[in-house]
Order: sequence, then structure tokens, then C-alpha cells
Amino acid sequence: MEKIAVYPGSFDPITNGHVDIIERGLNIFDSIIVAVLENPKKRPLFSTEERVIMIQDLFKDNDNVRITSFRGLLINFMKHNKADIVIRGLRAISDFEYEFQMALMNRKLNPEIETFFMMPNLKYTFISSNLVKEVSSLGGCLEGLVPKEVEKQMLEKHKFSGKNKSQDKE
Repeated sequence: MEKIAVYPGSFDPITNGHVDIIERGLNIFDSIIVAVLENPKKRPLFSTEERVIMIQDLFKDNDNVRITSFRGLLINFMKHNKADIVIRGLRAISDFEYEFQMALMNRKLNPEIETFFMMPNLKYTFISSNLVKEVSSLGGCLEGLVPKEVEKQMLEKHKFSGKNKSQDKE
């Protein structure tokens, strides 16, 4: 039986830490569905469609990674996609409490759901999408934080919005 895992998140934007977890997850699972959350409460930098396309471009040569979006309860998405394993990334102890609560709630809603926690490579443990967006909006260097294609799109997005202008004046 094929082991299908779902890696849910906002991925606004996808970081090198996310990519690391997906690539390493493929050593454990037959396929991974990257599920981009549509969350109307958040104000993302990239639309859901833009995030899905960005991630599809990154994994276009890998048939074992499928990218789609979802809204609503994760367990309903998983049932629809015949998946029973959730991948969640843990960067630091501070992530654990929230992720632990979510895992237990998912198990309460569907006892067949298992959560598989993964830590990113040590060099990515400090990276979060929120930090990356902040650095980008202030004109900082994104090298090593996000894939090159994502870096280009972030720079373009901030250039278009006028948020990436240097604060230094001589």
C-alpha cells in the first residue's frame, strides 16, 4: 500500500527549510502532497494560486510531489486524498507545543491520522516565512533562505509594492 503524506502549511513563501523537509520526506514516504492552506484570516504576500505555482515550479521534475491548495479542516482534505500521515516541521522547542496540540486535535477528529514530526537541516532551523518576508521587505539578502526562483519573485513583489527601497540616504 502506498504511503501518502500531506505536508500542510501556508508556505508564504516556501523556504529552504520547507524544501529540505519535502526532499527528505520522500526518503520515507512514497509521495507527498504539499497542501497550501487558504486562510482568509491571514494577509499573505503571495496569493494562494501564486504559492501553488511557485511550489509546482520547484518540484516540476518530481512526480512524487503533488501541490494543491485547500481550505477547511485538514482531516477532511486528507480523507479526500486517501492520506493518513501529516508531516509537520519543528524548528525549535517553541514550535512543539502548538504542533503537539494540532496533532492531538487531528487524532481526536480522526484516530487514523498520524503526525510525523521532522526537523529541518540545522542550517535552516532559524528560518521562518515571516522572517523571510520581513528581511525581504527591508531590502535584506535572501540568499540561502529561499530557493532562487522564490527570491526573484519576492524581490519583484516588494519592488512593485515599493517596500524594498533602501532606507539609506547620503
